Amino acid sequence: MTVQVRRWLVVGVVLSAAFVLLGLSVARQPLALDVAVADALHDVYAQPLGRVAQAGSDVLGPVLPFVLGTALVALALRRREHVGLCVRLAVVLVLCRLTSLVFKPIFLRERPRDYPDLSYPSGHVTSVASTGFVLLLLCAWLWPRLVKPVAVAVVVATVLIAACRVVLGVHWVTDTIGAVLAVTGVGLLSACALRLLPPGDGRSLDG
Repeated sequence: MTVQVRRWLVVGVVLSAAFVLLGLSVARQPLALDVAVADALHDVYAQPLGRVAQAGSDVLGPVLPFVLGTALVALALRRREHVGLCVRLAVVLVLCRLTSLVFKPIFLRERPRDYPDLSYPSGHVTSVASTGFVLLLLCAWLWPRLVKPVAVAVVVATVLIAACRVVLGVHWVTDTIGAVLAVTGVGLLSACALRLLPPGDGRSLDG
């Protein structure tokens, strides 16, 4: 195991632990930040800004991991030399997305307003962050020149969906922060375990 991989593993453990600790700290009572933002945006979801936020949630949501998963299958079928890479990336995508589905029933956090399902971490933010994380890995392996612009797009998309969910009043701010912590932590750990970090040329991974 290289020093670089060890560092990524440490970061992954720290972020995963931070996700759990944050979840435990907000499970019973929201932080002051959560309350302040929720109060400031009270009933905004019923106003024009809320309709914009809903449109953003419809576009940037749980469908994205399925879209990327389909793209990975198509890439594997078209370029057989990258089948191993695509399978590993698909595993990371599934593990990252599962952080919301698995941990919501554990923390049992209520939403800021009446709304189906539990709150921590945000499923929408988890979906966008999971898709973005795996897309960055894919680019790092096959199209390194795209990493920087894709990274910017991923950050912007994640911030936008987090803002949309908070504006809609269906998530606390810390729900969105927790989602990013969970995805990044689990993503780094699983990527290291599957030999996706550090990135290479794809062929060395599958060979």
